[in-house]
Amino acid sequence: MALENSVFPSRPDSLALPVEEKGVGEAAEAATEASAASAASPGVFNVSEELGHVVTTQTAPSPSPPAKVKRSFQSKLAEREANANQHVKKVQGPEKERGRFGWARARRKRQRYVEKNGRCNVQHGNMRETYRYLTDIFTTLVDLNWRCSLFVFVMAYAVTWLFFGAIWYLIAYCRGDLDHLEDEAWTPCVNNVNGFISAFLFSIETETTIGYGYRVITDQCPVGTMLLLLQAILGSMVNAFMVGCMFVKISQPNKRAETLVFSKHAVISLRDDKLCLMFRVGDLRSSHIVGANMRAKLIKSKQTQEGEFIPLDQTDISVGFETGDDRLFLVSPLVISHEIDSNSPFWDMSQAQLEKEDFEIVVILEGMVEATGMTCQARSSYLGEEVLWGHRFSPMMLLAEGFFDIDYGAFHHTFEVGTPSCSARELALAAARLDAHLYWSISSRLDEEPTLVEQATKQSDGSSANSKAGEPMFTVGEMTDIQEQSALGELNGSVTTDQSETEA
Repeated sequence: MALENSVFPSRPDSLALPVEEKGVGEAAEAATEASAASAASPGVFNVSEELGHVVTTQTAPSPSPPAKVKRSFQSKLAEREANANQHVKKVQGPEKERGRFGWARARRKRQRYVEKNGRCNVQHGNMRETYRYLTDIFTTLVDLNWRCSLFVFVMAYAVTWLFFGAIWYLIAYCRGDLDHLEDEAWTPCVNNVNGFISAFLFSIETETTIGYGYRVITDQCPVGTMLLLLQAILGSMVNAFMVGCMFVKISQPNKRAETLVFSKHAVISLRDDKLCLMFRVGDLRSSHIVGANMRAKLIKSKQTQEGEFIPLDQTDISVGFETGDDRLFLVSPLVISHEIDSNSPFWDMSQAQLEKEDFEIVVILEGMVEATGMTCQARSSYLGEEVLWGHRFSPMMLLAEGFFDIDYGAFHHTFEVGTPSCSARELALAAARLDAHLYWSISSRLDEEPTLVEQATKQSDGSSANSKAGEPMFTVGEMTDIQEQSALGELNGSVTTDQSETEA
């Protein structure tokens, strides 16, 4: 027992030497026979090289055999390993979810359907009917990125200039104008066209209507006259088409959506004793969005009762369509609220289920840009882990001198509030049970004491008679204060009867 209770040093510098009552000369011999005399030693000497002195510890003789000492040492090692493993588990955090065969399975991060900046994370593949894009070539050109749009814009003009320049050179070559360059009596189709470069320059002057006056078509070339008319018409069509595409692309309201911001998180908290899902939206520009309209969708895969799996099913989330609250006057940041009622997809979702569910909330803001009159749409989304339960948005509007000051530094800030962790269904059932309990408890108490009404009626009649006799008396609901206390005291002061209830 003495060895079991003793502390083992971390370094093998100190030795525990059992000593008997012997002289100084026999101390060294006793040290060599420490293992044989350990059972009969009345005391233990701890010799430490670091301290340089001897410390005596009085211990009781150990009756246990060396086998017990070995088991005690192994048990201490096992205890140390267990403590070390427990510390490692605490550092590593909670244990991961186990799969079917006991393998650790981390929770897969959900792939966004709509990014936070509004870009839809969808790519179309294996499309065989690509000719449909050519049927709407204008929209196809507008939807191209800027690099491709500029390339198409440049190539459209360059190809037409080269095409008609080649035709002008072919006419001059076929008529023999290139062979009579020095013949002043020869009337060419186009004056001063002596090669392909000059024909190309004449094509540019004709299509862009520059008209420098050096190269001029003559009246002796009817083919050239027809080609001039054709190039003028086609050139106007190319100008209208390409300039229109560039104008529409420049004036697209997509960049206007960059100044329409959504909060980083959505929150769930109580509002008017009802659970509500809320998020914040704001406009950074002073020019407003006319006719702003808000919509919300729940993106979640589901399985029907027949076993059909519907990936990324879209469910409407009401943000005030019935009451008109979805039409916004977006002058200052607004908190959009969705009341979680029986028609809401979050009706049965509690705080614990919210942390486990895999869904995405897509919010869409549409409106007309006041400056250009074009329709603008801004989008964002919230995953399940971006919905904070029991939080509320911080106020960001201050009243300054003569105006309202909006502090956008607190746009994304939230703070915790007291919110029940149960679902909206459970909260509504609890409220209904409380109302029913109060109603039936009052009714049962009235049924158990039928004499209360009769007594109140008699006392009211007596009080009316006394009032006729001239005795002053204060009555409440045709009952005196003393009678009311005696009658209502039996109901623990929780029921107040009036004259109509008394007569009934």
